[in-house]
Amino acid sequence: MELWQFPVIFTVGIMAVVANTLAGGGSLITMPVLIFLGLPATVANGTNRLAITVQSVLAVAGFKRKGVSDFKSSLLMSLPVLIGAIIGAQLAVDVPEILFKRILAVVMILVLVLILWDPIRMRQGIAQYDGGIACLSRRRRIVCMLIFFFIGVYGGFIQAGIGFLIIAVLTTMSGLNLVETNSHKVFIVGINALFALIVFIFNNKICWSIGLALAAGNGLGGWIGSHLAVTRGERFIKLILAICVTGMVVKLLI
Repeated sequence: MELWQFPVIFTVGIMAVVANTLAGGGSLITMPVLIFLGLPATVANGTNRLAITVQSVLAVAGFKRKGVSDFKSSLLMSLPVLIGAIIGAQLAVDVPEILFKRILAVVMILVLVLILWDPIRMRQGIAQYDGGIACLSRRRRIVCMLIFFFIGVYGGFIQAGIGFLIIAVLTTMSGLNLVETNSHKVFIVGINALFALIVFIFNNKICWSIGLALAAGNGLGGWIGSHLAVTRGERFIKLILAICVTGMVVKLLI
């Protein structure tokens, strides 16, 4: 890693977390940059998990400090996710590099469409009920856990957009409000990233210097994002995401 790359990666880390705050999909910024800096796609995928793990720890701490946390429920929902994460991360490590690039290109396009469409925001007007996960029927809990397992597999494999999937499931299955949903989401994403990170570490798919610089930027970005009063920033962030994804898809498919 060359010296000039450190401030670039640090800045990208800040941008990614602020993007998550405004529009979601921060990995759509970090992954293209890591690949353009010369990392193999699978190493970029693994390195990105280090930063996400750090970011998630800080986010969980922030929710707890604000009195919005239910670790028992979050941990319960994380169990199938962490199992799926290990399976998905191992698949990402074992798949041929050229095939992974093709899959990554397609997934990034789909995630970008999801962000631009934003079906979660369209659901905000739907009536919700109190009680959350604890009040689900046994059958509904089983279905929820099964869905979380497959989300874990996806998250372990690629990660990008997993937050949207978790929010969609929680708002649909549990009726939690968006604040509670996000407190669970950051916990679950952190567990997914951590166990996927362990798999990538064992398979030597981490660039530690870049990962730590990115994690440092994520930490500062999380602080900025949580204290930033945003009125009109989402459209700009979505434009940046679209440019990043387009550039990365072109690079992956060439």
